[in-house]
Amino acid sequence: MEVSLSPQEHIEHMNGRLQLVVSPEYTFGTDALLLAAFAMPKPNDRSCDFGTGCGIIPFFWLSKGVKEAYAVEIQENAVRLAERSAALSGVEDRLHLFHADLRSLDGLLPAGRFDCVTMNPPYTRRGHGIQSRSEAEKTARHEDSLTLADAAQSAKKLLKFGGRFCICLRPDRLPEAVCTLRAAGLEPKRLRFAAYAQGKTPWLFLLEGQKGRNPGMKIEPELYIRTQTGAYSDEMQDILQPYGKD
Repeated sequence: MEVSLSPQEHIEHMNGRLQLVVSPEYTFGTDALLLAAFAMPKPNDRSCDFGTGCGIIPFFWLSKGVKEAYAVEIQENAVRLAERSAALSGVEDRLHLFHADLRSLDGLLPAGRFDCVTMNPPYTRRGHGIQSRSEAEKTARHEDSLTLADAAQSAKKLLKFGGRFCICLRPDRLPEAVCTLRAAGLEPKRLRFAAYAQGKTPWLFLLEGQKGRNPGMKIEPELYIRTQTGAYSDEMQDILQPYGKD
């Protein structure tokens, strides 16, 4: 299927089959790719991405062999972009997109049936930081319309017992994230830091909370984006492989 692109849009080709339409407002970065890989579902898992934007996380899963994925996005323009990508890639029957506020999913998605929920949440706390100019950036980067606690409560409703809620944030918000997930009944069980290279201060953490589990967290080895020579690390090359990036 062919789609018309605006001058600002382009297509990311994935595994030679899936094609993701992105724009300046709805694109993706390294953090989303790391989260998609960190949360990687099993092929038959029922998984959902909150605030999916252009759909990068569910598309990553589909490119890696997951049979189907769900995604929720409040911004209509982002949903329409992801729908075009699904049609272009022929995965309309595998990617279930919902234009909705994730705080109001009752009756829209089945409660207690999901194995995994992810969210790349707004990095800036409500009332902090310089406000972004566009509404799309404000929604993606600031907690003005949605808090981490909101997302955790919604994830808890969707997840089955033992189901996983995976997020990524800047390291200064780690104490808040641990407390917020625990308060929602999502026990923090797995933590990993990401740094640009060995010896550099981590710029991101990836955290998994599991519904109803007992305390006890596994700290995984630090993930490095690049080697000391500046090349992508072996792990990062594996993550980027579907997109043909080098």
